[in-house]
Amino acid sequence: MAKALKNLTLIDKDKIHSKGDFLFESGGLKPVNDIDGSDEQIDCEGLFASKAWVDLRCAAGDPGFEHKEDIDSVCKALMHSGFGTGVLVPNTSPVIQSKNEIDYIKAKANKHHVNLLPQAAVTVGNKGEELTEILDMHFQSGVRIFGDGLVPLANSDRYMKILQYLQKFDGVLFDHAYDPLLSIFGKMHEGEVSTHLGLKGIPNLAEDVAIQKNLEILRYTGGKVHFQTVSTRKGVELIRDAKQEGLNVTSDVSIYQLIFKDSDLTDFDPNFKVIPPFRGDDDRAALIEGIKDGTIDALVSNHQPQEYDAKFMEFDLAENGMAGLVTFLPAMNSLANELTWPLLIEKVTSGPSQIIDRTSDDSWVIFDPNEKWVYNRESNPSKASNNPWFGKELQGRVKYFIKEGSIIPLS
Repeated sequence: MAKALKNLTLIDKDKIHSKGDFLFESGGLKPVNDIDGSDEQIDCEGLFASKAWVDLRCAAGDPGFEHKEDIDSVCKALMHSGFGTGVLVPNTSPVIQSKNEIDYIKAKANKHHVNLLPQAAVTVGNKGEELTEILDMHFQSGVRIFGDGLVPLANSDRYMKILQYLQKFDGVLFDHAYDPLLSIFGKMHEGEVSTHLGLKGIPNLAEDVAIQKNLEILRYTGGKVHFQTVSTRKGVELIRDAKQEGLNVTSDVSIYQLIFKDSDLTDFDPNFKVIPPFRGDDDRAALIEGIKDGTIDALVSNHQPQEYDAKFMEFDLAENGMAGLVTFLPAMNSLANELTWPLLIEKVTSGPSQIIDRTSDDSWVIFDPNEKWVYNRESNPSKASNNPWFGKELQGRVKYFIKEGSIIPLS
């Protein structure tokens, strides 16, 4: 059944296209001059459309911590947030480290409209020592994305061996790079604010040293590394230089690193306790510059769901992480004047797709950048609400998700 989308504006990495009419037929969007013969017409005045987005870093607690987020709820949250693909970190119980866990996730996600890609652990239990069956997970389950997710790979010998293994099938190492000893006991960014608040800080050095060391290993072994959640000026500069040198390296940044700063922690709200921590103005300026010049290839939600009891306690004791999916479009909306919609769309479509060598599927997202809505229990498709914007009015909402011949209304 042909459906017409009237007055719709398309966005891609090149530009915002002129408003027009489109016929939705056989899963695709076809520009047309006459929509009178369509079976149904949907007025999309004021709405934007793009290819469905790709999130390279999100978490669920399934298996083991389903009360935080399960496969069903994270898939629902991805779709309602505009994402057609999500890369799931392996930090579950048991850890995603064998064919069994990978097949379990794929089977549960298969009934949903989004593609959920497991990032398989590279060390047993994410402990940084014994390597997992990397080749087995690739050749039996098709995994190409490997890493220890929320845990840094601090063992240099293991890092080198992992890169050597991954080159056997052109795999990519997702690296959450920081030195755990330089950041030990740290609760927030080390700086004037942490000193004022009396909190142990995490210095930029912890991230800078790890990125520099891991780039040297990459330079020695070859392979492909994707640095996740970069947060420091020096880190951006090191990755920029490595790219110019010709190393096979890419990077992403958590979108909320561009929204919040260390000064937002002055009231000790545990929702602001994240890793890497929120930095200062200079680091944020470097991240913005890195997005504009291509050093940073993708924006990620870094969705880390936590239950109420894990967050609402003393700041020192609260778990790290922020629920980042449902607020992703409002966050992009707040950055649109500074970064432009075409650049933002590039960082959630073609940018991340190239990193995981995934060609675009037939999924599309249609969203309203101006609609205001309240982020609360009724509007939240995720199990998690550990976000400082929870309970507040936000601007920007996903309206439709298009997949496999269906237009799915979302709000």
